[in-house]
Amino acid sequence: MTDVAGSTPITLAHDIQGSGPLVVLIHGITERKESWDPIDLTDEFEVLRVDVRGHGDSPLQSPYDPRTLAADVHATVEAVRPGAVPLVIGHSMGGIIATAYGVLFPTVGVINIDQALALGDMQKKVKSLEPLLKSPLFPVLVSSMFRSMRGVLPREENKRLSRLRTPRREVVLGAWAPMLQQTPEELVETVKQLTAFPSDVPYLFIVGIDPGEDYYAWLAESIPSSTYEVWQQGHYPHLVEPERFVAKVKEFAATSSPS
Repeated sequence: MTDVAGSTPITLAHDIQGSGPLVVLIHGITERKESWDPIDLTDEFEVLRVDVRGHGDSPLQSPYDPRTLAADVHATVEAVRPGAVPLVIGHSMGGIIATAYGVLFPTVGVINIDQALALGDMQKKVKSLEPLLKSPLFPVLVSSMFRSMRGVLPREENKRLSRLRTPRREVVLGAWAPMLQQTPEELVETVKQLTAFPSDVPYLFIVGIDPGEDYYAWLAESIPSSTYEVWQQGHYPHLVEPERFVAKVKEFAATSSPS
């Protein structure tokens, strides 16, 4: 992984609403902060939504590794609420960024929505798709990928997300560089760094596409403070049941905040 000190963090395009403890929302790959529109936490929290580097209105500026992207999020937190220790929530790629944030910076807790962290299986899939990722069929491949993960997401919500996506080849290849460029053994070491999570910081994994019991055993060993819930609703469980998700965030925050 690129060391945080090796890349200058940037302040991301963002919006912030509400009042209360700070919650940071990080979207998935090719998407933007508006993907969180159905999730309203502003009655109890101050909510900071960011456009990850290379997404939305934030700059196209490599690198796109998790440590760099997490450092950008932290720089944005410091720009808007210096010294704040947030609850960090990420979906898909945002789940990896949120995890890296919890390793690198103070946080009261992390919620990862449907992003498995043991990247070996994903590496095999990404490597098999490498020729298409680098071909003119790249946009078609991205659309097909999201279509396969839709699950029970309502049709209109799926359309809304499709309108928000901007597939940028250099960003996707940059975010997936460890899987494309590293050996399986090197990737294992990268994941170990990514999951060197503080033992006293709670970590919740909300599962939309079940990775299986072996993964949960691996997660418990890698992040001992982790818990998980299987919602089985495709890649967007928080948008399938936004009210349930909001209630879960409030419950998690209540048990995570220092007494």
